[in-house]
Amino acid sequence: MFLKRSSSKSDIKNIVTLNAYTSKAYLFKSDKFQPLSKLTYNTSNFIASYLSNKDVINTTVRLSRSIPQEDIADILDIKAYEELGLDQANRYIVSFFEAEDAGEERIFHIFVAEPEVLEHLYLPVKQQTKYIDLVVPAPLLYKALYKKEILQANGTHSFIYFTHNDAFVALYKNGQYLYSKSIEFSLEQIYEKYCEIVGEKADEKVFYSVLELEGLKTTNTEYQKTLMKIFGEIFIHINDILIYAKRAFGLDGVDQMYIGSENGPIIGLDEYSQNYLGLPSLELNFNYKINHDEWYTDQLQYLLLLNSFDYIEDEESVVNLTMFLRPPAFINRASGQFIIAAAAAISLGLAYPLVYLVGSYVNDAKIYALTIENNKLTAESNKYKQILGEKKKEISALDQHIAGLDEKYYAKTTTLTSIYNKKVNYHLKSEIFHVIAEELNQFDVYIDKLQSKENTVWLSLVSSEDRKLTELIQYISESHFDEINQIDIELIQKDPKSNHYKGLLKVDLR
Repeated sequence: MFLKRSSSKSDIKNIVTLNAYTSKAYLFKSDKFQPLSKLTYNTSNFIASYLSNKDVINTTVRLSRSIPQEDIADILDIKAYEELGLDQANRYIVSFFEAEDAGEERIFHIFVAEPEVLEHLYLPVKQQTKYIDLVVPAPLLYKALYKKEILQANGTHSFIYFTHNDAFVALYKNGQYLYSKSIEFSLEQIYEKYCEIVGEKADEKVFYSVLELEGLKTTNTEYQKTLMKIFGEIFIHINDILIYAKRAFGLDGVDQMYIGSENGPIIGLDEYSQNYLGLPSLELNFNYKINHDEWYTDQLQYLLLLNSFDYIEDEESVVNLTMFLRPPAFINRASGQFIIAAAAAISLGLAYPLVYLVGSYVNDAKIYALTIENNKLTAESNKYKQILGEKKKEISALDQHIAGLDEKYYAKTTTLTSIYNKKVNYHLKSEIFHVIAEELNQFDVYIDKLQSKENTVWLSLVSSEDRKLTELIQYISESHFDEINQIDIELIQKDPKSNHYKGLLKVDLR
């Protein structure tokens, strides 16, 4: 069912964002975004949370443009039950938004949540706050990045995010949501897989500390080898999702990938994604403009704050799956209107003779009080304007000094890196060819042609099975992770004459 929304925006002064899965909350107040230790009931707080992708059911529905707008909500409600096979006897929370530039038909993305899931997550919160204004499906949080122009709305972008209870891939094209899919590799599941591979229960705090501080670049060989194996499996699943999305939505490819986690960026993951997927990736960290004291804020909390701004401005612009809306203001309730009308009638009958005299005294008193307050505020405003002007000058000077130091630092590090690479990282091609020959023989793969130029080697491979080609590529990626910038096989095809599989392998050496 679609919920009727009602809130008194004029009373909202602060925004509280909440991760209901970990009970971690943040308060945005006076332009500062800080952790909140305890939730309380306060009508001036706007309460917002998100629902993990695995707890949301979604589908896409096409409707004729001839259907009247007033009938759209009811039709989509029916379509949600039909398309998703929902139990007609149960009540679901349903919300939707329309895709832009859909062509001859109107396309709607429908999102559904089960009341049991919402009650399990949010009833403890409701007992403290009495209401929850906004619950957004996690994959839709990224829309705010384009609306606020933090990201440019052109090209196809892929967002990958790992939380403790979920991990999902979300695709956006030209700033518009396309598709999302959960994968069975949440942070908790990654930890459990690690323990399963090493065959013992590892210290959970130590594991997350290594993942957060060192990532795939850890100096601990056991951690690095096992994490590389796990994330290799993760990127195979992600690649399957991207292949499906390209086919389903007619995409030429993905232009940019953003990867992040609830605990912070995972070091080395960008290079790993480049090797496995052949896609450029960036760290998912957009909260540089928010005033906060933590070294890292969960990006979904930050994106939830941006979505709250949009929702307060326009309720129809954000999908909302809450079932715990705040009650209407007292004056908008039937009982409140009756009490106010009765009190007004009684007061008017009793106080009419004194209304003019009292009104005059009250106005005089208000004018006098406001004049005093205005004088104080004017003086205080002038003082702070002067302070701000001085601080802006200091900041400008420091920015110029920092910019100069950055240029010097970049020039020196570039020179040193170039010298180091030439002295330490230079590999003899004869040694490289010898290693390649041994590994090809190990996997029963043969070379038809070989060509090299500078640090790039092209190998025309021949094998009796295509599986041996893919196993060879995976082995080279894992065994020579620190020696290869990129490995990519452009084509694998079966030769109809010889029944052998051929592929052209490109290897970019460091």
